[in-house]
Amino acid sequence: MAVDTARGGGTAGAPPGGTARPSGAAGGAPPAGHGGGCACTDCPHGVREGRRRALAEFRRRRDELAAGGGVPAALAHSPGASRQWVSDELTQAARTVAERTRAEAGFRLGRLWRHTAAAVWGAVALLLAAQAATAVLGAGWTAGRTAALAAALVCAAALTAAARLHRARGGVLAPVTGEDGRLSTSRTVAAVWVLLASYSVLAVAAGLALAPGADARARLLAGLDLGRGAGLLTVLALCCAVAVTVRRTVVLRVRAQRLQKVRADRPRAADLLTDDSGRGSFTDVQYVAVCSVAAVFAAVRLARRPGELPDLPWGLALLVAISALTYLAGKYSEGGRPVILSVVRSREVGDLDAPIRTGDDIEIRGSGFVPPGAEAPDLLARTTVRIGTVHVHVPLVPVAGGFANPADTVLTVPVPVDVEPGRVEVQVITAAGVETNRYSIDVLD
Repeated sequence: MAVDTARGGGTAGAPPGGTARPSGAAGGAPPAGHGGGCACTDCPHGVREGRRRALAEFRRRRDELAAGGGVPAALAHSPGASRQWVSDELTQAARTVAERTRAEAGFRLGRLWRHTAAAVWGAVALLLAAQAATAVLGAGWTAGRTAALAAALVCAAALTAAARLHRARGGVLAPVTGEDGRLSTSRTVAAVWVLLASYSVLAVAAGLALAPGADARARLLAGLDLGRGAGLLTVLALCCAVAVTVRRTVVLRVRAQRLQKVRADRPRAADLLTDDSGRGSFTDVQYVAVCSVAAVFAAVRLARRPGELPDLPWGLALLVAISALTYLAGKYSEGGRPVILSVVRSREVGDLDAPIRTGDDIEIRGSGFVPPGAEAPDLLARTTVRIGTVHVHVPLVPVAGGFANPADTVLTVPVPVDVEPGRVEVQVITAAGVETNRYSIDVLD
């Protein structure tokens, strides 16, 4: 099964040429003379252009080698030697563009905090516009509108400060980004409810400060009664507990080698709805959808009565609870340790059937050899097979548009001459560092 390397921008290529300029301009717009075909390593445009060039060159080189061209004549007579040379060439190119990809991701994260801060203040501006429009159409500007706007300003200022503090990690997105560099669905959902509850309490606090008399303050304090906010507090506690439980579960499963994790280059919005491979995840989608609907309902209730906690109906809270349990069950069931099911001698057309000898190719069949999110060539090149005491790096075998080896269910590697004849054990080590079971084979001299 070929692995498509065009996805995710994680492919690799040879380093394009470029001139460097003095540092200090990172994060800003490229000055005059650094547009067009600039490939400098210190400006965002140059890093992006350099990665684009390297990726295009890598794909051209990969397809050329897949078609049988570009191999030195001295190696053409030996299929094993030519295959190893092709694999080494592509591996080196993959590592080079992986560095370019990480550099571009660093530039993007460094500038992302400004976009997140702008989005926060844009939300405040929308709130102000909505308050002004309803004030014109309604009873005019009230103390409740002032309290709601003051609470929004406090929240926006706190989020902007946090974005500035974590500007190297994506600004506001830093607290909801997992250790694997992807946006965490559970943390994001919990953060939405925390922000909604915090804003509600701040609106009440601002209203208390602006309340004209004791009766008004008493009504505002009554809005914080447990009977009114029990549904909201239950959903908040449940989502926060799910976020903590999921993090603990993932850490323990990774350490126990029951879950494979590879780091992403940068967080993306699609991470909230997909798995590590970029495929849509039912458990994630339903959790985000149900919680989004419940949060919108709570926000509407808060807009109608800004001086009290939004009273979330218990039926809606139960719906969120069912969705959260489904999401948590999905996290417990996903993944699994890679496994070797069988090992056979690889036979070319016309070869005679024979036992496994040193120098032969073996085909390792199983599942989970390519972890989710590890389809990039530099990660594929990390796949290793231990044959006895010898570690063999799985060669990259290019085909048009991707790679035929390694694949998630089958690996083909040569048996080195350093392997001692006799009964030896075979074990696969994936790009995530997870080891498979040991499978015994007989090797003849």
